[in-house]
Amino acid sequence: MNSTAFTFMIITVTTIILVTGYFFIRVLFSKSTTQNANGQTWTRIGLVLAMAGNAVGFGNFLRFPVQAIQNGGGAFIIPYLVCFLLMGIPLLFVEWSIGRHGGKYNNHSTPFMLANLDKRSIWKYVGVFGLFSNIGIAAYYCYMESWTLAYVFHSAIGTFRGLSQSEVGNVFSNYIDMNTTTLIPYEAIVFYVLCLALNIYILSKGIKGIEKVSKIAMPLLILFGLFLAIKAVTLKVGQPGVITDGTTGLNFLWTPQYDSIWSPKVWLAAAGQIFFTLSVGMGSIQCYASFVHSNDDIALNSMSAGWMNEFVEVVLGAALIIPISVGYLGIDKVRELAELGGLAIGFKILPYLLNQWAPLIATIAGIMWFSLLFFAGITSSLAMGKPCVSFMEDEFKWSEKKSALGFGILILILGLPTVFFFNYGVFDQYDYWTGTVSLFIFSLLEIILFSWVFGIRNGWEELNRGGDITIPRVYKYILKYITPVLLIMVFLGALINPADNNWAAAFQSLFSGNGWTFDNGSIIKMITNASLKEKLALATDDETRDFLKRSIFLINGAKILLLSVFAGIALLVYIASQRRKKEDREC
Repeated sequence: MNSTAFTFMIITVTTIILVTGYFFIRVLFSKSTTQNANGQTWTRIGLVLAMAGNAVGFGNFLRFPVQAIQNGGGAFIIPYLVCFLLMGIPLLFVEWSIGRHGGKYNNHSTPFMLANLDKRSIWKYVGVFGLFSNIGIAAYYCYMESWTLAYVFHSAIGTFRGLSQSEVGNVFSNYIDMNTTTLIPYEAIVFYVLCLALNIYILSKGIKGIEKVSKIAMPLLILFGLFLAIKAVTLKVGQPGVITDGTTGLNFLWTPQYDSIWSPKVWLAAAGQIFFTLSVGMGSIQCYASFVHSNDDIALNSMSAGWMNEFVEVVLGAALIIPISVGYLGIDKVRELAELGGLAIGFKILPYLLNQWAPLIATIAGIMWFSLLFFAGITSSLAMGKPCVSFMEDEFKWSEKKSALGFGILILILGLPTVFFFNYGVFDQYDYWTGTVSLFIFSLLEIILFSWVFGIRNGWEELNRGGDITIPRVYKYILKYITPVLLIMVFLGALINPADNNWAAAFQSLFSGNGWTFDNGSIIKMITNASLKEKLALATDDETRDFLKRSIFLINGAKILLLSVFAGIALLVYIASQRRKKEDREC
């Protein structure tokens, strides 16, 4: 490795390991159990692992390294860590505080948690985002999760052994297309239903079920990740198929491109990655924190879970798919593949590369890789399900089993369009509107509520009560001023993102009277399906035109469906609030 990349990597990795280790050791030697007013109990380590499992997901291993390559290599770490410290950590503080505060009133989902902070009714409808995001994301996330389960099976039986790279890619394409020539007819449906059934069963066991899964899944995830990372970085030229050694991939990933630091596009990407990886703006953290006693620590808990996620993402995530891919394919090919995204590398390329190893090691590595992704997925999907289950328990007195089953049925119905129409862009629409836009909106509104409406004085007291660590006082001002401003800037940047992400050219065009040219990836253009409409206008053959017309139709249907889900949740919140008023009058 060159000295600059090596220095960047060593400083970053060492810092993250030391900070993560410090907070985790503090958790291990602190009070072992925590219990809320309902008598439901987390062990302290179980709570932190569940919270970390909520944050650790596919993005840690598939999205982060690709984002880094596309946005400055090692230099991407600078805006990424700044966003983590100025947006990620403050939002973790806010959501843990809102959750514990809501738990005092036996509220375990965001609509009435936010209403606990301010009596104006608008806030409980803002809290709808905390249920909507979980439902919308879980609908497609459980589908992705089922891919990993299917690929654990295929790795175990040797499906990829002896296949060419294109043939391995075709396995995934056939799976997505539900090609009946696959080993199991309609595999995508079979594994999707199986995955949902597993989620329903665990959710029906309550927080104890989630805790047991987290205590098994998170240590295994880290163990498997370490094994694969060591194998990746120790690749040697001359082994079967290896053209560069493993450190070449690290060098490629960590070499800083300093000019990228000044690009708004890079900062938007860094902020987006922080939201994606920490699972803030979803309502999951608030739900888990609501099962903490009102005087138990949340300061150390939030720091431990947040930094553990950083360890998994930056230390392990950066040491897997890129070093292995560069080792076998070279830098130019991986740079080309990075444009296709982490999913393409993780499911179409990596199974082929792992099978270049000795048969036994290849099988073990394949099982470990997809098991690792499965553990990352299921701990996150359980966190998405728990707020919805708790909402039905709290407001409509459903049992835990009935609530879990209801959640599973809803996710099955809502998720089937992403299964059947994956190639038409429905999956991507769910991801964009619920997994990106909704998170930003909710995070912005909840920090305004916490810091300005509830008041930073009250919020700071809530955050620090019972804390096992002292939070630097500077965060009081970060929470009130810096984080809200950054969130507004990021949201506006996504809303009006200029063509080709060229802000200088956009402002020049505006001031010269030629208007502002929006990028097709901006929120405004995404609403109108501008990219697909441009492709349709340029299409010359009937087959392509028919495909694009159907895509636009299905994507608009997906948007209407998601809006209907949001409206339906808002209606349930209204009904629940009327029930509460009636109960208060009767009392």
